[in-house]
Amino acid sequence: MTTKSVAAATVHGYPRQGGNRKLKKAIEGYWKGTVTAQALLATAAELRRSNWKQLAEAGVQEVPTGDFSLYDHVLDTTVAVGAIPARHRDAVAADPLDGYFAMARGTQQAPPLEMTKWFDTNYHYLVPELGPDTAFAANPDKAVAELGEALALGHTARPVLVGPITYLLLAKPAPGVAADFQPLTLLDRLLPVYAQLLAALRAAGAEWVQLDEPALVQDRSAAELNAAARAYRELGALTDRPKLLVASYFDRLGEALPVLAKAPVEGLALDFTGPAAGNLSDLAAVGGLSGKRLVAGVVDGRNIWINDLEKSLATLGTLLGLAETVDVATSCSLLHVPLDADAERDVDPQIHRWLAFAKQKAAEVSLLARGLREGTGAITAQLAANRADLASRATSPITRDPAVRTRAAAVTDADARRAQSYPQRAEAQRARLQLPPLPTTTIGSFPQTAELRTARADLTAGRIDAAAYRERMRDEVREVIAYQEKAGLDVLVHGEPERNDMVQYFAEQLTGYLATRHGWVQSYGTRYVRPPVLAGDISRPQPMTTDWYTYAQSLTDRPVKGMLTGPVTMLAWSFVRDDQPLADTARQVALALRDEVTDLEAAGAAVIQVDEPALRETLPLRAAERPAYLDWATESFRLTTSGVRADTQIHTHMCYAEFGAIMTAIDDLDADVISLEATRSRMEVAGELAEAGYPREVGPGVWDIHSPRVPSPEEALELLRVGLAAIPADRLWVNPDCGLKTRAWPETRASIDSLVTAARTLRTELTG
Repeated sequence: MTTKSVAAATVHGYPRQGGNRKLKKAIEGYWKGTVTAQALLATAAELRRSNWKQLAEAGVQEVPTGDFSLYDHVLDTTVAVGAIPARHRDAVAADPLDGYFAMARGTQQAPPLEMTKWFDTNYHYLVPELGPDTAFAANPDKAVAELGEALALGHTARPVLVGPITYLLLAKPAPGVAADFQPLTLLDRLLPVYAQLLAALRAAGAEWVQLDEPALVQDRSAAELNAAARAYRELGALTDRPKLLVASYFDRLGEALPVLAKAPVEGLALDFTGPAAGNLSDLAAVGGLSGKRLVAGVVDGRNIWINDLEKSLATLGTLLGLAETVDVATSCSLLHVPLDADAERDVDPQIHRWLAFAKQKAAEVSLLARGLREGTGAITAQLAANRADLASRATSPITRDPAVRTRAAAVTDADARRAQSYPQRAEAQRARLQLPPLPTTTIGSFPQTAELRTARADLTAGRIDAAAYRERMRDEVREVIAYQEKAGLDVLVHGEPERNDMVQYFAEQLTGYLATRHGWVQSYGTRYVRPPVLAGDISRPQPMTTDWYTYAQSLTDRPVKGMLTGPVTMLAWSFVRDDQPLADTARQVALALRDEVTDLEAAGAAVIQVDEPALRETLPLRAAERPAYLDWATESFRLTTSGVRADTQIHTHMCYAEFGAIMTAIDDLDADVISLEATRSRMEVAGELAEAGYPREVGPGVWDIHSPRVPSPEEALELLRVGLAAIPADRLWVNPDCGLKTRAWPETRASIDSLVTAARTLRTELTG
């Protein structure tokens, strides 16, 4: 790849799960003891071969390796650089595979690594834990082995690693290390380890290695930019290394672009889609990449709409004058999109023309590379078909509903504000609910058992009718309510047995959304979701949850929460339309949900929870874009919830994100109670809320539901005491970190017993 005429096609990464989520099933089988380690690793190798074959057949000439993971690529990097937490070292030494999963999931003896969102996506990574005593050690086995597999199959392959700057910036101080410790201070200790990894890959046959540095698209201090310059100056100066391709994605590089453009590396991979489109003018401003390879991400790797081929070719044509070599790529790893749109045989044929999943995006990249190499005359027919598909979407009545647009345009500022202040509401709610100090509750869902999944599959397959399915779900609601009463919880939930997913369930009942059958995307580990496709204007034809709420409340005298997913999360966990501003779409969704809130209150709901776990993850990566986002995001939540009476208590929930950057926005939501993930961070968020002067009620989680560990009552009590040091008792709730959908009943019962016991113990201590 030394001349401009090559224009090769490549991608940053590919979905890991395989067809029918084959990897998920193999891993969970291993955890259950029904699949051997040998069989699991054989399945993983088979899926890697299949991925490379699919890419090659699509016309991708250089395939990535090392992007495949059994759980998380950041955890893989932790293993590769030897940064194993002390509490897991014995397990890793005894059995590397079991030790790897112990870091991800925890054991009864050792909690897992903290988990949080990967930049502004719904993918979760495992946070490295580092400290002044961290001793790195190179472990290139995985990277070398997977490169060898690809080369043996005849592929041109490029290993992919998380870059050293991003790895350190994603890390946090290890337990017991001072909170102000900066992992980036370990750079000089880490770079020799990367040098060893690069040398091992070169020896194994790597011509190029990709080092991913997405952290550099965020606002970075001068010290951080200097660290990046030094890192790549030192790595570039190595003699025993492959060629280096430094990759960024999700936004424009900004101040980091001239740093990397001057670095002694052979190539840069830049994103030219969405908010990263500014990389084009920025690249011209720094004089291009003289003598370097540019991998141009012109196909959106995060959304599922077809590419505007002519627009991408125009961008590529401009880039030809700005680098020695221009290759064509997706904007980022295709990890963030489903595998194959052709599997969606139930989709409206018109809409199907507008969709491109991972397999189709690889073909788009290949087609663009061909057009760049051979000229547009070589792909005339494909360009004409693409123009027709784009025009079909732009003019389709599926995408526009005049009534929805008229209602959204009529919204006023007053529509998005509660009529009473929080102190007035709190007094009315306490009088109505009569809850004890430190009230206990759960977040919403209870275990989705095999029996529930079977009933859902039977309904889909026609083996049972809707009436039989409904009765089965009502049986489950009855059991869940009875269990919660017996366990001693104060505010109950119906358990959500009828819900397949917290976004998909609502999307299937709203106009404008499209649900897929096979559009699985990895959220974390073996947790996969099917994000619905937001294709048109949104409205609610009829109530979605009131019947389930009414039935559950009829079974108990204790308050049952009405449960909804908030408008920002409905957008963030969907493949959202890209043909209008997100703020416009959020307002449409908020109005549809507002109708549901009104109906729940009319049905008697005293507590209504509107979950917004995605509020933080959707925060723009650049600070300059954040105020506008937070304005419409918080407005859409308030528009959903502001029509209720003073004595109706509005809850919201957030999980697995760093909340410090949005404390003002959390206050602007004006929810009466907020529950947040807090266990893995040891109640860090409680202190952040207290420091910010948050005035409302808070439920920081005391049980990490993403781990099979059962917390003891003493552990839960210890966390509660930390929470109580920051949040007064009259504003502190007791709850898990998140919903219980993925947990089994035995651990759920045991953990809730611990939670309730801890709350009662602390109540007794407080009241004497």
